[in-house]
Amino acid sequence: MSNRRDFFKQSALGAAAMAFVPGLFAHPSNGTPKRFIFMHRGNGLFPKVMVPPSLSQHDMAREQKKESFEVDLGGHELPDWMSPLNAHKDNLTILQGLSGKMCTTGHHSWCSALGVFKANERPSSIKWATVDFELAKLFPSPMEHIELACFPIGGGNARGSLDGIAKGFSARGPQQPNYAFGSPKGAMEELFKSVSNNPDDQIKYQLQRKVLAFAAENQGRLAAGQTGIDRRKLSNYGDSINAIRERNRKVDAMGDVLRQHVPQLDKKYLVENLNTIDRQRAHSEVLLSALISGLTNVVAFTVDELAHPYTGIPGIENEKVNLHDLGHNKTIGGVEAGEIRNRCRHHHMTLVDTIVSRLKSVPEGEGTMFDNTMLFYFPDGGETHHSHGWEYPFIVMAGRNARLDLGRRYIRLPYHGQEGHKTLGNLYTTILNAHGNPIEHYGDFDLSLRLDQTGPIKQFLG
Repeated sequence: MSNRRDFFKQSALGAAAMAFVPGLFAHPSNGTPKRFIFMHRGNGLFPKVMVPPSLSQHDMAREQKKESFEVDLGGHELPDWMSPLNAHKDNLTILQGLSGKMCTTGHHSWCSALGVFKANERPSSIKWATVDFELAKLFPSPMEHIELACFPIGGGNARGSLDGIAKGFSARGPQQPNYAFGSPKGAMEELFKSVSNNPDDQIKYQLQRKVLAFAAENQGRLAAGQTGIDRRKLSNYGDSINAIRERNRKVDAMGDVLRQHVPQLDKKYLVENLNTIDRQRAHSEVLLSALISGLTNVVAFTVDELAHPYTGIPGIENEKVNLHDLGHNKTIGGVEAGEIRNRCRHHHMTLVDTIVSRLKSVPEGEGTMFDNTMLFYFPDGGETHHSHGWEYPFIVMAGRNARLDLGRRYIRLPYHGQEGHKTLGNLYTTILNAHGNPIEHYGDFDLSLRLDQTGPIKQFLG
């Protein structure tokens, strides 16, 4: 290995070893932890496809004018592509009207939509930890945070490989990109390596532990002979290594639980050249195993991105769909762009249904794991293919113990520029405030708005 950066990339648990944040276990939560799943997709999410078709004529007129209103979803049909969520309507909120003009929009957004600032592919553009990492600090876990992705290969974040470990779409802190798993098989092997039945995996795992122990001791010895900034740097390296060792110790102590929840992936999910639809299904299984086992309480899942070569789409399974072409309304495999978008969104909702249904089946306290879970599905670039951040539609699935006043509602907030308008920053401020972080405002402000942009969305705090 040529340098310390290479060491960290290759050491214990691969990408997860990069997930150290100082004070990882310094903020223990009280009682049952809350869990958060951030599912985001590229190429925009049109606000018009979010609208229940059974709205009254009066409400539909308000919708078309983008006027603020809300209705109970109990008496309304969901859009066809959301049909997998019919059984979970009591937990569903369709949220419209949030803006994000302070974010990077257009073809690629990097970690903008989770961080609420302008970002690009350079780590130097990352201003602070993204909201998912802020929540992970509030509800500590051995792995802190896990990120899964269907990577782009022609721009965006990762380049070249669908199956590797590469920079993801979350950030651990200023100038600190997170690393994501592109391969469900790779994620499973790395996250559950400590309880693997494969002798080779166990040998590698024990060797990594010995390397970490040696490196920690060596960094301490080197730091003792230095002064000033060099001493601080070496001390920080040593602290990071020791934090990874402590995390591994906690994972080892979970061995019996982990063995019960190792993802049981069908052989078709373990092959090379996994198509996108199956990759998304397999990532969902890894996500569920990580949450149910207690490895993490926060997962970020990039279900697709503009430069991801989309394969396995129902009806055109053998086509490699270029999402950029789709954004320009090209017909592919004899199917119009709008219908392909619809099929992809419908599939995403089957993933949401799988996640919610599985968590509802796992007992926890006087209810189920889903009671303490929130899931967010949203576009990472805004309202269209060539978006400008005017709107970021959200689907929110919230368990009954959610600390936000949501559920069974279609909500359209005041549009950009209207009195009472809210941004992504307001939503994330609301979530953080409700769960113990008193931050006055999360994220950058929209300098084009002459409105007070600080604080939470009070109507969601009950």
